[in-house]
Amino acid sequence: MSAARPPEGARTAVRSTEVVQCAADVFQESPNEVPADDASPLVVAHDIARTFDVSAPWLNRVIERQPRLLLHAVDGVSFTIPRGQTLALVGESGCGKSTVARLLVGLYNPSRGHVRFAGKDVHATFASAQGRALRQHIQMIFQDPYASLNPRWKVEGIVGEPLVEHGLVVEKGALRDRVGELLRSVGLSPHDMAKYPHQFSGGQRQRISIARALATAPEFLVCDEPTSALDVSVQAQVLNIMKDLQRERGLTYLFISHNLAVVRHVSDQVGVMYLGRLVEIADKRTLFATPRHPYTRMLLDAIPQLHATGRARTPVQGEVPNPLSPPTGCAFHPRCPHANARCSAERPKLQSFEGIQVACHAVEENRI
Repeated sequence: MSAARPPEGARTAVRSTEVVQCAADVFQESPNEVPADDASPLVVAHDIARTFDVSAPWLNRVIERQPRLLLHAVDGVSFTIPRGQTLALVGESGCGKSTVARLLVGLYNPSRGHVRFAGKDVHATFASAQGRALRQHIQMIFQDPYASLNPRWKVEGIVGEPLVEHGLVVEKGALRDRVGELLRSVGLSPHDMAKYPHQFSGGQRQRISIARALATAPEFLVCDEPTSALDVSVQAQVLNIMKDLQRERGLTYLFISHNLAVVRHVSDQVGVMYLGRLVEIADKRTLFATPRHPYTRMLLDAIPQLHATGRARTPVQGEVPNPLSPPTGCAFHPRCPHANARCSAERPKLQSFEGIQVACHAVEENRI
């Protein structure tokens, strides 16, 4: 796994009507079938933050009398993920979703806060002698299947590398057998291990990435938009495989996506992020049925409804503020129709309202 740049851009968090219809037709909503072995959450993130120094070189700043520029990519995010369940993070690009993913797997160290996995501090453990053992239990599936696989390696080497690095399989024949089993588990053939990544389609490459992530038998998978680079029909195939694997192996997922239709069908809980902060967390049925935060309402209202022909759509209003100089108070207040003076001066805290965690003064004061 390799580190990535801080997120940038401003893609929207909705897709076309075709995506919504395909997801609705292919996926079947069902309660999670994985029993919880432990009442405590498997993953706990507490007040995690990550700040990047994006300043110009020191000499340039001295000559041009410029201050240092700090980008608060993630700013005080807290959540829990129960064993065997899926938490999905959604929001516009640049809101910090991918940075959260990289904080959870140890690609970034937090500027503040901590992450616990099965009761252990993740980053402290990664820095200790037990770090290699912990990495067997936490793996990541990256967004781009064309960039995340080494084009010079055959599939046997790509999928088998984690097994060799962690000393799980030593004998060559046993390694080939294990790689073949992993490929079969994601719908590929053992004969594919002799091929190179360029001989596969995008969906097949992502299946190889999933097989590689499963090699060490992890408990927790961080999925950073694993289907966004794939065609709609291929997205459905890959997501069905991931759901089947979750039921069979009791996997726990953090699932990041822009596609709210997909999130609705693969998640147990949904967290909505805006400019590095969580603004709402709820179970998926409650969030999609009765969203509370104005930003969540705007995102859901922008989704095309096939059975609401003729109804005017309400697009997400305004532009995402510059993350280098975010607004004071509530970061969403310049775009919020319910904002008042308090919203522009005081940052709202994530509070529980009827089972939903919301960071909004208007909700707290019953103004919406």
